[in-house]
Amino acid sequence: MKKDAKIYIAGHRGLVGSAIKQDLEGKGYTNLIYKTHKELDLTNTLEVETFFNTEQPEYVFLAAAKVGGIIANNTYRADFIHTNLMIQNNVIHQSYKTNVKKLLFLGSTCIYPKEAPQPMTEDSLLTGVLEYTNEPYAIAKIAGIKMCESYNLQYGTNFLSVMPTNLYGYNDNFDLEKSHVLPALIRKMHLAKLLSEGKEEEVMQDLGVSAFAKAEEILQKYGVSSSSVEIWGTGAPRREFLWSKDMANACVFIMEHINFEDVKPAGAIRNTHINIGTGEDISIKELAQTIQKTVGFSGKLTFNTSKPDGTLRKLTDVSKLHTLGWKHKIQLQEGVEKLYAWYLKK
Repeated sequence: MKKDAKIYIAGHRGLVGSAIKQDLEGKGYTNLIYKTHKELDLTNTLEVETFFNTEQPEYVFLAAAKVGGIIANNTYRADFIHTNLMIQNNVIHQSYKTNVKKLLFLGSTCIYPKEAPQPMTEDSLLTGVLEYTNEPYAIAKIAGIKMCESYNLQYGTNFLSVMPTNLYGYNDNFDLEKSHVLPALIRKMHLAKLLSEGKEEEVMQDLGVSAFAKAEEILQKYGVSSSSVEIWGTGAPRREFLWSKDMANACVFIMEHINFEDVKPAGAIRNTHINIGTGEDISIKELAQTIQKTVGFSGKLTFNTSKPDGTLRKLTDVSKLHTLGWKHKIQLQEGVEKLYAWYLKK
């Protein structure tokens, strides 16, 4: 990509999109375009068509998506499949129609079967049953991968797909109900620590309520007290976590150096997507203990075994990514410390 190439970042305010924007700016790219949801509704076909015809971007990072943790995925199933399919269909199709030089579609490792061999290789796709709790979201992302592959084969486009592992970082979602496990645990531990220190005003400020009784009611709902923090499940499932700025750096690296021809197999054209991760995992219990130590909460961790664990292990095989020339830099402990410091400031 030339430094003045017109680059559209869909989802520039999100966890990954904002990191991609910063990475591109840091590398000297000067012609970045992006729109807020209010300015451009990516589920609206006419709006997306008008945008692409008017702006004519040369490169597209498709980082926009409806995302959430296990509760949100299982509760808002229709929203997750409908919204994500609409975004993908509109952006990918209009990228083809307006001759975009290269598009990078961001998926998720939840595309892999629940019982996929560990670590999960790209060839595991569509070899078994998906985890039920996030099946609608996973199906939407699989459709995006196959849409990119299919347009490449039929129309000669250069659309790539990457599957990031669990991401965390600046601009993360800390909502106690809808966020992913790592930022949710940071906020829970922080609130429990404030309670244990008797800092009622700070608790109310964090939760956005004017009465401490209301704060206590909210925290009780999410298993947070001055002496303990409740965690869903047994704590045994293992997860892999990647710092969002590392993810962004990998995305920009792929856009700069990798084309569809580089990941296209000699035989049947399938599974051309690229896993992006660390190749290292940790149990939810170990993660909670790491966050507890970083936050400085001295209370007890309790595990609600009546709640679902989800897939017991999700570890990516990142051999293809390493072969292409990229490897992560930030280890989990450092990343948790960075994110907690950011949360305290924000």
